[in-house]
Amino acid sequence: MSWWTVHAERTMTEEVPAPPDEVRDFYVDLENIKLVHPLIVSVETLCRTETADGYHQSYRVVDRIPLGPFTIRTTYRARLHVPATGDVLTEADQSPGVRLRGTVSFEPAGGGTRVSERIRIAAPRLLAPVTIREAVKAHIAMLAGIRRHFESV
Repeated sequence: MSWWTVHAERTMTEEVPAPPDEVRDFYVDLENIKLVHPLIVSVETLCRTETADGYHQSYRVVDRIPLGPFTIRTTYRARLHVPATGDVLTEADQSPGVRLRGTVSFEPAGGGTRVSERIRIAAPRLLAPVTIREAVKAHIAMLAGIRRHFESV
């Protein structure tokens, strides 16, 4: 760990009124996530590699990042690690020097699913406050968007 990088970890949880397998399938479909993630402008699949226990998917994402009265677009690479069952792992390498790592679980709860997303963020000290705030806000909104999707189905 260096003095110019700040590390943060946050966990968000949402109750979704659908079975865990359906919620997990919705989450790993990048076309769905771009509909519910407030910062994502576009997603382009770069490659998908089947593994013995699931698959890895690499993609390019374009985000719109609010900075006060301005919004900037940023393009970065991200990856999903999707085992046949269990937690989904996410990675996003943004620039300059921003990294997000996530673990997403889908547990049965009260006739639906408890989605828990733990994100770990590393960002340059000067960008850390806005990066952490906007990432947490966006992921809370994304999980709420997944809930709303299943409430309307």
